[in-house]
Amino acid sequence: MMHGAEKSGLVIVAGKPANKAEQPAPEGSAAMLNAAEPVEQRAGTKGNADQQSTCRTQSRVSVSQALERIRQVARERRKERFTALFHHIGIELLAEAFCELKADAAPGVDQLTWKDYEADLGRNLEDLHDRVQRGAYRALPSRRVYIPKPDGRQRPLAVAALEDKIVQRAVVTLLNAIYEEDFLGFSCGFRPGRGTHDALDALCVGICRKKVSFILDADIRSFFDEISHDWLIRFLEHRIGDRRIIRLIQKWLKAGVLEDGVVMVSDRGTGQGSVISPLLANVYLHYALDLWTERWRRREATGDMIIVRYADDCVPRTH
Repeated sequence: MMHGAEKSGLVIVAGKPANKAEQPAPEGSAAMLNAAEPVEQRAGTKGNADQQSTCRTQSRVSVSQALERIRQVARERRKERFTALFHHIGIELLAEAFCELKADAAPGVDQLTWKDYEADLGRNLEDLHDRVQRGAYRALPSRRVYIPKPDGRQRPLAVAALEDKIVQRAVVTLLNAIYEEDFLGFSCGFRPGRGTHDALDALCVGICRKKVSFILDADIRSFFDEISHDWLIRFLEHRIGDRRIIRLIQKWLKAGVLEDGVVMVSDRGTGQGSVISPLLANVYLHYALDLWTERWRRREATGDMIIVRYADDCVPRTH
């Protein structure tokens, strides 16, 4: 079922009447939602007074207005491809992205810390913005670290360089404005305003308020390590028509991981632990799993069905 916050995905299937009539969602159940609910933008990192002070000096008005326009278009034109996103990566958005990073996070291969960068933040962001817009920005390989898992094994994580984190966070902010209008309500993992408690609430609703005959607990093995880059880009291109945004994402996918002095590059996987990986994972699973499951629920299921996903872990339930 739920194996801890570091695990992903929950899909509960409990069912739908054989006559395909839609049932009203129990109040408070994330599992029953058929579309993503509007979510507020993520605030700055909690408990970091200096960081908050820095953020307050940055103007967020133009950024908020631009994001709201993107959301509105995404909401009203479900098949629209966004061809002009790159210019939104301005100094204001980069500054906001910097403020959202954890000030005490481990440095990447650049050994550059949040505090180091903040010391000359204005000049650093101007230089980064110039390189991004000119196409001179280059992604660095991530640094491989390992953390212990409950079963005694180790989970590989990728620690990106600081400027890669900043640009990734800026791109995530832009793409969230689009995909939060697209993602289905039963996707709970790694999304603004959602978390493990939403998934557990949905699971509780499925167990307590529905008759359940079968439960399937599924986990996609080594999901973050095995994501196909080709298919990921194809999925992104359903909505993202700005080639400069696509090229940025490809730079991060191809930058590789540094381990024991060797940079390893693959055509599969997105570094677990990087800023943009959770969003890319949700985009992949939205097209590879969620839309298919929702279609099956509406057209094929002969009994009740509830589905909840928390990234790549899932628990289906059927009647």
